[in-house]
Amino acid sequence: MKFFHRFAYYLVGLVMGLFFVAMVFSGKDTRCNYFPNARVLNDLRTKPFEYSPKASAILAETWIDTIDIKNTLQYGDVDFDKSNTEFGKNIKIYVIEGKTTKDQPILLKVTNRSDKAILEEIIKM
Repeated sequence: MKFFHRFAYYLVGLVMGLFFVAMVFSGKDTRCNYFPNARVLNDLRTKPFEYSPKASAILAETWIDTIDIKNTLQYGDVDFDKSNTEFGKNIKIYVIEGKTTKDQPILLKVTNRSDKAILEEIIKM
């Protein structure tokens, strides 16, 4: 069999395989969170999110908005050294570093429970 024929068979099989893979994954909300940072942020985003009175008071100020909180929970970095994540504990406290839309660094302290996540504190850095 010539190289051209083998290459044509390979391409036909590759295109058919890509088509079936695209059909399978197109209708699902599939996420591949392999790293700990991505898993923690995804877990916090999928739970009901509440604000503590202290965080609500800071959100009432003009330098920060809820969009900044959502962006930090989407693109922020979890500082596991400062976080309290003991194994087997029902309540874990995560420290997340992010930025506001005005490019000002912020620090969020979020309590992660089994049923909800609570924003405890917002720190301007």
